[in-house]
Amino acid sequence: MPRVEFPLAESAGFLVRDANRAFQRLLEKRIAPYGVARGQWYFLRVLWTEDGLSQRVLSARVGTMEPTTVIALRTMEKSGLIRRVRSTDDKRRSHVWLTPKAKRLRDELLALARGITDAAEAGVANDELALFRRVIARMTANLDRIKT
Repeated sequence: MPRVEFPLAESAGFLVRDANRAFQRLLEKRIAPYGVARGQWYFLRVLWTEDGLSQRVLSARVGTMEPTTVIALRTMEKSGLIRRVRSTDDKRRSHVWLTPKAKRLRDELLALARGITDAAEAGVANDELALFRRVIARMTANLDRIKT
């Protein structure tokens, strides 16, 4: 079999992961003083958009397995960020609601996240950013269509 060459600089997957790790490291440092862990951030982001989701729907939107979601939500509940309420229709189902504390954090934490994005985009032209967003969305859609 011939030797395959695939430099890291040509790997979209590696480059996306490398950029993502840089975003995540900085985000983690910036939100930690607010008592929010990186794993909790993803749940807050979804709930700030749509509060009161069922645990199952929230898990799907965040992209985590349900047992991972349960553990994260338990921690968030202890931290006073969310409350879980049993459904009146189906007692097996819980809905997740933000507490006033989590709602108060929204604007400040989103401003921090926006600042990180602004820093990452410094010196990049608007048309390049628009192209990047279209390309990354297309690549994601391409991969999502592949059946395993």
